[in-house]
Amino acid sequence: MPTPIDALAGVVNANQALPRLITAGQPGPAHFRALKEAGVGLVIDLRHPSEPRGFDEAALLSELGIEYVVVPVHDGNLTDGTLEQVTAAVRAGEGRETVIHCASGNRIGGALVPYLMLDQGFTEDDAMMAALRMGLRGAHLFQWGLDYAQRHQAR
Repeated sequence: MPTPIDALAGVVNANQALPRLITAGQPGPAHFRALKEAGVGLVIDLRHPSEPRGFDEAALLSELGIEYVVVPVHDGNLTDGTLEQVTAAVRAGEGRETVIHCASGNRIGGALVPYLMLDQGFTEDDAMMAALRMGLRGAHLFQWGLDYAQRHQAR
C-alpha cells in the first residue's frame, strides 16, 4: 500500500507537514484514488469552489468515501473566522490521514500557522520554515496566520 506522500508523487509542494498531515498543491483524480488506497480519510480544500480544477473534486471524493471539507482562503477573506475554520477542520482530522491542499501550497502555509504554533507548539521560526516547505510565497499570508497565533497565545 502506498503512503499518502507517495500517492501525491508529482503534485507541486507535496509535503509531510506532520505525521498524519500532508500539505500539497492541487492533486488530480489519480492522486485522490491513490490517496484512498493509502488510507486518507479527510481532504481539506482551501480553494474556492469556483476555481478551475478540470474535474469535480467533491463528487470524486464522495464516490471514494473520503470526507471533503472546503474552507475557501483568498485575499478577500483573510479573517480570524477563516483561520478558525481551517484550524477546526485540521483538528477534526487528528488521528487519521489528512490532506490539506490549495492550488500551489501558498495559502496553506499561512493558514496553518495558528495550528502549528497554538496546537503543535511550533516557534515562530519553526512555523515559518514549515510554511515555506508547504509552498508559502506570500508574506501577507504568513503575517495573517502569525498575527492570529500571537494574539491567541497564552490565553
